[in-house]
Amino acid sequence: LEVDQTPIGKTRRSCPATYVGFYQAIRDLFAQSPDAQERGFGPGRFTFNRTEGACPDCAGMGFRTVEMAFLPDVQVPCETCRGARFNPETLAVRWKGKTIGDVLNMSVDDALVFFESMPTVARPLQLLQDVGLGYLTLGQPSPTLSGGEAQRIRLASQLGTALRGACYILDEPTIGLHPRDNAMLLDAMGELARLGNTLLVVEHDEETIRHADCVIDIGPGAGVRGGELRAMGTVEEISANPDSVTGRALAEPLTHTGEGRHPVEADTPKLVLRNVRMHNLALDKVEIPLGRLTALTGVSGSGKSTLAREVLFRNLTEALHAKPGQTPAWSHTDGIEGVEKIRRALEVDQT
Repeated sequence: LEVDQTPIGKTRRSCPATYVGFYQAIRDLFAQSPDAQERGFGPGRFTFNRTEGACPDCAGMGFRTVEMAFLPDVQVPCETCRGARFNPETLAVRWKGKTIGDVLNMSVDDALVFFESMPTVARPLQLLQDVGLGYLTLGQPSPTLSGGEAQRIRLASQLGTALRGACYILDEPTIGLHPRDNAMLLDAMGELARLGNTLLVVEHDEETIRHADCVIDIGPGAGVRGGELRAMGTVEEISANPDSVTGRALAEPLTHTGEGRHPVEADTPKLVLRNVRMHNLALDKVEIPLGRLTALTGVSGSGKSTLAREVLFRNLTEALHAKPGQTPAWSHTDGIEGVEKIRRALEVDQT
């Protein structure tokens, strides 16, 4: 079984509750409520993927897409259901005082308390919490999850199967993870091993290598200079092997191998993003110095990819396509002049 960081679903109709599989149990609970029994609603009524329960205006998506001609499309909350995804008749049914829309908007932490008396729901929720995903909402669309979140949801799903004797392949699972999240990932992998499974992990992260029971080092170089078994054994045995590049790295303290840093002065030109509001981002002002290396850090799911890819890249594209003299949503600290400089540079070299 391969556990990677690819999205757990390609459409916004997929979410943690549907992927892990406990959403069916939640639907059954709502169908058994007095409100549902009185109206003759079955479990199928409480899915946003079927017309009888979904909001008719947004088809259960919770938002509408507004086409912006030459600019990227904009998604706005549905005015009818206000993002709840269901029609009024479905939202009239309550279980323990909550609608199905309320449940999907719950975080894993809150839902674990709410469903504590229902093992079929509480058990998978506990697994999600154990891998550090207690902050996710049950109905968060899969495409909005980071790679690290998607991978840990997969691990939680595998822990829930209680498989024995399986072999799991993980290709660089720490990519995209904050060091704090490494421990949660390693604990989850350790639990799979404890159940009697085999894990083969391709990895460069030192903490993960040191956590391994066995290390296989291939080298000595890359391409035609690689492909040889250089060392195999425990971390201690690898560290004592002079033929292993990895072993020498483990035996020596971490040293700085790159060029020196470049200072950011008061007059260093910067890109400025103002009033950033997307997904979980609520940033009043962010400054990115030009001609410098900026590290964007934070725990998995904190909004790094949203800021870099969806906000910065998309808005830079909009700024470059804005009409001359038009103020974009964000700009270079030189104002419009800065955007014009970028335009002129692109005109000289389109690559």
